[in-house]
Amino acid sequence: MKQKFVFSLLVLVGTLFIFSCDEENITPEGGTPQIGDKNVIMPLGASRVEGASSFSSYRYELWKLMIDGNWEFDFIGSMEDDLPFADYNGQSFDRDHEGHGGFTSGQILAQIEAWLDQAGTPDIVLFSSPGGNDALENLSYDAAIENINAIIDIIQTKNPDVTILIEQLAPAQSELMVGNLASFFVQMSEDIMSIAASQSTSTSNIIVVDMATGFTDSLLADDVHYNEEGAKFIAERYYNILENILEN
Repeated sequence: MKQKFVFSLLVLVGTLFIFSCDEENITPEGGTPQIGDKNVIMPLGASRVEGASSFSSYRYELWKLMIDGNWEFDFIGSMEDDLPFADYNGQSFDRDHEGHGGFTSGQILAQIEAWLDQAGTPDIVLFSSPGGNDALENLSYDAAIENINAIIDIIQTKNPDVTILIEQLAPAQSELMVGNLASFFVQMSEDIMSIAASQSTSTSNIIVVDMATGFTDSLLADDVHYNEEGAKFIAERYYNILENILEN
């Protein structure tokens, strides 16, 4: 009788242990745990990323597309919007970003390591309008190329598996796209292709996003910044590539 009792007690304890372990691995919805499944995305750049009350950032429109696609994701950055954004599908806008109005490639390079330390390590970086403010300030083209390569180096050092989407810049107002500014934009669009090819590794893809083709003056709120339709244009270009990356 005593042996029978001890055996029954051991069976009961074992059953409770198994049940307890299984319970820890079940989400409230009954699915598998989602911790670590989120795609961490850093929107990086200057004012076209940051946005303002007088012009739009693409981030809000991209966030809505990502919500519609049911993707698990998290925008990160040391900056956070204080502008009003409407909720969408019962969710509040993810306001984190790394857009710094007016920053040149050299200023981004000087701060990128500190931003990554502060915000965390992204899986995906959306590198907006690289060298755009350098062009507007008539700074050295060669220095801008060196800075862009160095920024990518730092991001890849932080995460050797990072995917970086880098833009071929959407143009400024057509009346401004003459002389040195036009030459800068055209040459940068060509060299971005070379940068992506040379900086891609076996674990880190640098993917070019063409923001120039089909972009017109009607998509601008002022000389260089997006209006709402322009923000949607840029967001859709990003999303079309992100969707393929996330599916794979």
